[in-house]
Amino acid sequence: MKNVLFKLSIFVVALCSLVDVKAQSINWAKDGNSYYQISSGEIVSISPPKNERKVVISRAMLTPAGTSNSIAVRSFQLSADGSKALIYTNSKKVWRYDTRGDYWLADLTTNKLTQIGKDKPESSLMFAKISPDGSKVAYVSKHNLYVENVDGTGSKALTTDGTDRLINGTFDWVYEEEFDCRDGFRWSPDSKTIAYWQIDATKIKNFLMINNTDSIYPYTIPVEYPKVGENPSVCKVGIVDVSSAKTNWLNVPGDNVQHYIPRMQWIPNSNEVILQQLNREQNESKIFVCNAATGDAKALYSEKAKAWIDAQDEWKWLSDNKEFTILSEKDGWNHLYRISRDGKKETLVTKGNYDVIDIKLIDEKNNMVYFMASPTNATQKYLYKTKLDGKGKLELVTPSILPGTHSYDISPNAAFARHTYNSSVVRPITEWMNFTTGNPFTMDGSLTTQLSKQEAPKNKVEFFKVTTEDGIEMDGWMKKPDNFNPDKKYPVVFYVYGEPASQTAGDTYGAGRNFLYAGDMAKDGYIYISMDNRGAPVPKGSTWRKSIYKNIGVINIRDQAMAAKKLLASNAFMDKDRVAVWGWSGGGSSTLNLMFQYPEIYKTGIAIAAVGNQLTYDNIYQERYMGTPFPSKEAYVKGSPVTYAKNLKGNLLYIHGTGDDNVHYQNAEMLINELIKNKKVFQLMSYPNRTHSISEGDGTSEHLSLTYTKFLKDNCPPGAR
Repeated sequence: MKNVLFKLSIFVVALCSLVDVKAQSINWAKDGNSYYQISSGEIVSISPPKNERKVVISRAMLTPAGTSNSIAVRSFQLSADGSKALIYTNSKKVWRYDTRGDYWLADLTTNKLTQIGKDKPESSLMFAKISPDGSKVAYVSKHNLYVENVDGTGSKALTTDGTDRLINGTFDWVYEEEFDCRDGFRWSPDSKTIAYWQIDATKIKNFLMINNTDSIYPYTIPVEYPKVGENPSVCKVGIVDVSSAKTNWLNVPGDNVQHYIPRMQWIPNSNEVILQQLNREQNESKIFVCNAATGDAKALYSEKAKAWIDAQDEWKWLSDNKEFTILSEKDGWNHLYRISRDGKKETLVTKGNYDVIDIKLIDEKNNMVYFMASPTNATQKYLYKTKLDGKGKLELVTPSILPGTHSYDISPNAAFARHTYNSSVVRPITEWMNFTTGNPFTMDGSLTTQLSKQEAPKNKVEFFKVTTEDGIEMDGWMKKPDNFNPDKKYPVVFYVYGEPASQTAGDTYGAGRNFLYAGDMAKDGYIYISMDNRGAPVPKGSTWRKSIYKNIGVINIRDQAMAAKKLLASNAFMDKDRVAVWGWSGGGSSTLNLMFQYPEIYKTGIAIAAVGNQLTYDNIYQERYMGTPFPSKEAYVKGSPVTYAKNLKGNLLYIHGTGDDNVHYQNAEMLINELIKNKKVFQLMSYPNRTHSISEGDGTSEHLSLTYTKFLKDNCPPGAR
């Protein structure tokens, strides 16, 4: 449920999706009785509930010999025994995240600081990890896997064939973007071997972006990018022996060109690997257990679906590794199951007509599992629990007096938790709590006390349900103008996403706020609305979410249009002559389709970084939700905005960055050609070399906001009439 056509870059996800306001994950100590934090350039340990602080690694220890400046800690990890810390610094971005940088090993016993991979280029190390026995560090550099001793000696290449196209220990563009795969290797429990992915992208074609501005002669920027209908990269998993540097490839059945392996991990205290394999269509999932020594792979669980199956979250092993957990929608709801090691027995843990949104903690010792869910209101999120053996009832943990969106970070021993709460009327607030009793550490820090200090907004966002003429009930929110007069008519602006990657109508802080608008929409006299159509990843069951399969650009567009039609017909204060819609990425595509397919409803549209032709997008995302284009591309054509561009009647502003490696600028040019052919007048704003987030360069974000706002005001004037 967590997995943009067109997956947004991380920047845009945070910006565009009015979804969960999530706090950064806590670095809990292994026993759960304390946690680690970077504070004033040092690494400290904090022990609840009194929040006693202890410096674990001082600034002095983080200062390399012969220098006066300490290392700027980006993140860190401790060895299993807590005697060593691996420090990540000097990070650089790889596509979306800064996953490339430098690493230093701090030995807390000898107070010695050693650079790891010092013979490698600056900021070239990725995903460095200390071995379970604390003796070595492994990392990726330039698509090869390396290992060395924790004192920086004995550096050894475990792979030597890595190139930009033969990728060891990390992933290509599309695996990273669509399966959220980045860290591509795992130490074995005995520290003797490493399991790693190898991606062979040698047959994947380059998409060439062009830079016209940074030199007198333009140059191309190649991006390895498999589009719809193109074969995926070849993927396989190998086990490399640390001492000999010899790799043994796992013999996973099936064509490794027409299958994906999105998840893999070691089974604890064993010499076996568990992995998930998805077929090309991503509607058949198989879980294999593989012998690391022989490479033999045995399928112990499989599942088929009419639509798609998501990549698994990390498996949790139970009963002394005799069982493991999976999430599955096979009964119509997203539920947690226990699967026996031999695959012969499965136990449904979470029972009922509700979706498990996210597992927060599996507490085997106390036979309990904690998870986010919202059985009665799909716009909100709460913490629930039930018995891990499947014999318990559903129990609400979050106080019911706090309606809205909650998140929890629970210590491994279920003793403490950080609880964060927000809603459309509550700014994000956080309390630290004794999780066993449910009480905050201090009353001053409690949510109740913090809530008493917040002023309630005068013009609240209103949540509503609307039932379309097709019988589809949709959730939405509406922000009315300040000093609203029901006897007047106001312009309406719809914010839309509409695809299986993002919810927009959640009860979160920011609902009703347009981040791109230069000013205050409510003060200026706009009605602002967003709704979640079928296909949106909300907890309404798999039928709701999967109904969009092979129907992107059709069913989601009709839902939005029919809901808008119903609202406009039933609310006399909504001006039918002043109706606008806008969205980014998948929302940009929805905006185009709404403008083209339902021009009688939407008079003005602003589409940003949209996929105009679904056949131009990457294979993993598009084929997951639309099926493969074999033998027919009909669904793709039927759902693509370029198919309906000839119907444009209203005012359209199209915006795109020419350096967008995610949704390529070719979508803009294909759409432009179709609009020109049909003599449709529109406005275009291109941002040279900007990526999918259109955020790079001085003045870009402000210029985008001003452009957006001026077009909206000029073509959908604000204020009551």
